[in-house]
Amino acid sequence: MTQRAAIVLNLNGVDHAISVEPRRTLADAIRDDCGLTGTHIGCEHGVCGACTIIVAGEAVRSCLMFAVQADGKRIRTVEGLADGEQLHPLQEAFIAHHALQCGFCTPGFLMLSLHALERDPDLGDEELLDLLASNLCRCTGYQNIVKAVRGAAAVMRAGVVR
Repeated sequence: MTQRAAIVLNLNGVDHAISVEPRRTLADAIRDDCGLTGTHIGCEHGVCGACTIIVAGEAVRSCLMFAVQADGKRIRTVEGLADGEQLHPLQEAFIAHHALQCGFCTPGFLMLSLHALERDPDLGDEELLDLLASNLCRCTGYQNIVKAVRGAAAVMRAGVVR
């Protein structure tokens, strides 16, 4: 018989009471047990960054974290960015600057960028390039992603964020 743990994942302000095997990744629990499929799973080794989310105020690769480790912690996923039909400035900037093509990596870039900009909307060029290089994209060449994050940073500095 497989051991299971009863946990509560607080995803974007909504509690999800689930039962998981202790070895289940947070990415799998979010997608399969809670039904939020915006967090993508790519490499499952923490390299690509497609699964990046924010847990207790820190950007993490959800494929490297067990769901039981997130029990009771506040988790933010890409589904929590928009406010109904109103997109977050990062989402708007990614659209305006054509910072996505296939879109597979986009949720990870959005959450990684959100975490960074909430900490420092005046992120320097070198810091931004280093940050974005930690996630992989095979389609865009990164230039438009950099432009999008810069554009969103300007909006966020102006205080036009909920």
